Amino acid sequence: MTSQDAALDAVDCLRGRERTVEKLPGGLTNVNLKVTTAEVTVVVRVPQPGSELLLIDRENEQLNSRVAADAGVGAPVVQYVEDPGLLVVEFLEGRTFTDDDLRHGDHLTRIAAACRKLHSAGRFANDFDMFTVQRAYLATVRERGFRLPERYLDLEDKVARIQRVFTLAPVVTVPCNNDLLAGNFIDDGTELRLIDYEYSGNNDACFELGNLWSEPDLSLDQLDELMEAYDGQLLAHRVARTRLWATMAKYGWTLWGSIQSSNSSIEFDFWSWAMEKYDRAVAEFASPDFERLLADVAEGA
Repeated sequence: MTSQDAALDAVDCLRGRERTVEKLPGGLTNVNLKVTTAEVTVVVRVPQPGSELLLIDRENEQLNSRVAADAGVGAPVVQYVEDPGLLVVEFLEGRTFTDDDLRHGDHLTRIAAACRKLHSAGRFANDFDMFTVQRAYLATVRERGFRLPERYLDLEDKVARIQRVFTLAPVVTVPCNNDLLAGNFIDDGTELRLIDYEYSGNNDACFELGNLWSEPDLSLDQLDELMEAYDGQLLAHRVARTRLWATMAKYGWTLWGSIQSSNSSIEFDFWSWAMEKYDRAVAEFASPDFERLLADVAEGA
C-alpha cells in the first residue's frame, strides 16, 4: 500500500472503496486530490512538510472552512483527519477562475458580493494580521539563514508608518480568506464559491480586497470598481487603505516565498515568485502616491 492509499484509507467515506484519484493543479503548500467513488466525489487536501514555518494551523483551517461552508460560500466539509491533517471537502462543480478572468472578465461585482458574503459569516477561530505574520516570517528567515532580498529591511520604516496610520484609523475585523487567488474562486454558474482557508482568520476586509486586487495585478480603475461594488460607494480613504494593505501583502508574502524556496519539496520557482512580489512592493513604497494614501487613510479616521 502506498502512502497515498494509506492516507485516503484514513477518510471514512473512502476507506475500503474502489476509487479514482486525480491530482488537481495548484497547491503550493499541499497536494489536492480529487477522489471519486460510486457514492461521493471529494477533495482531499494533503499537507506537505514544513507548512508550520508558514504559520498554517490545520485545526484553524478546518474550523474556519466549516464556518465558510455554513455561510454558503465555502465547500462543505466532509471530514477532518487530525493525523495526518487531512481536510476533506465536497468537490464543487464549476469553473475555476484564472488571472485573466479577473483582469479581463466582467466579474468584479460578483467577486465583491462573494467577499461580502464571507465577511458576513460567523467569526473565525483565529485572527490574521499581516504585520504580525511578516515579522514572524522575517524571524524565521533570519534564524534559518534563508535568502532575504536586497534592501528588504530598508523598507521597515515605511511599514511602520502604514501600521501607525492603520492604528489611528481602526476597523472591526471580519472573517477573511486572506489568500484569494484567482484559482480560489469557483463559478458554479449561479454564484461564486471561495475555497482554501489555510491562511484564513479575522482581519481587516481591506486586506482581503487589496490582496485580491494585487495578486493578478489589476489596474487602479479596477480597484475603484471593486471597492465601489463592495462598499456601495467609492470612498477615497477605503481605496487608500486597500492599496496600502496590498503593498503590505506583497512585502509579507515575499518572505513566504523565501521560506518556501529554501524549505519546500514542491517543484516550483518560489524565489522568482517572491522577487516578483518584492519588486512590486518596492515600486509602491517608492510611488509618489504613498504619502497621499497615508493622508487619505488618516482623513477617513
